[in-house]
Amino acid sequence: MSDTITFASDASKRSVKNWAVRLVLLIIGLFIAHFGVVLFVLAEMGTDTFTIFVQGVSNVAGLSIGTCQVIILTVMMVLMALFTKGYVKPGTLICAFCGGWQIDLYMWLLDGKLSAQSPMAIRIGAMVVGCVIIALGKAVVIMTDAGSGPNDLFSLIVSDAINKRKKIEFRWIRIVTDIMFTVVGFLLGGVLGIGTLVTAFLTGPIVQVFLAPCRKLTNAVLAKAEGKTVDEMLSQDRAEREARA
Repeated sequence: MSDTITFASDASKRSVKNWAVRLVLLIIGLFIAHFGVVLFVLAEMGTDTFTIFVQGVSNVAGLSIGTCQVIILTVMMVLMALFTKGYVKPGTLICAFCGGWQIDLYMWLLDGKLSAQSPMAIRIGAMVVGCVIIALGKAVVIMTDAGSGPNDLFSLIVSDAINKRKKIEFRWIRIVTDIMFTVVGFLLGGVLGIGTLVTAFLTGPIVQVFLAPCRKLTNAVLAKAEGKTVDEMLSQDRAEREARA
């Protein structure tokens, strides 16, 4: 697999079973990612790069963070559906609107086990481990090719657009887009912490490490579910990406 990856695809010919398997894997990826998010939140060492952007918009608009996040994600999703092709899929809606209850579940399960009063070593460890888990979950979601959250789609769209002209690894593009969200959010009044900088510089590289194995896993599961060989699934995957235009 090359260092550069094309993320858009034409999913119009997929079977119902194919979609069902992909969406189940996507939901599993979301459970993984949101466990990392909760570790990160409970460590209380700074928010992720998109949340600081939402905080900034919330500060300017005078609306709650939750309300602003829904509005921002909805606007991004609509714009992407209107002006791009092959990115917004059914899983995008799942990513945009089902994360809340997953986070609430993990917050309940971890209540009292990690907080700002925990030893600093534990908080730092939770932050770093949380960052890795978030990246793994994001890679699983991305490689199901069933749709990613609008905030993650932004970096995928930028990556594909840049790679039409010059091949640049996804990790570097993700770092730049994360820094952009961080800077804009901070200038608008979002709260910057060490955890924000950790996610800005580590999420992209760690996601890229997981992309190839997650793609292989997805195709292996799909092959077994549909009674095909892995090579046949890889061929179908390539065909969908080549047909995206």
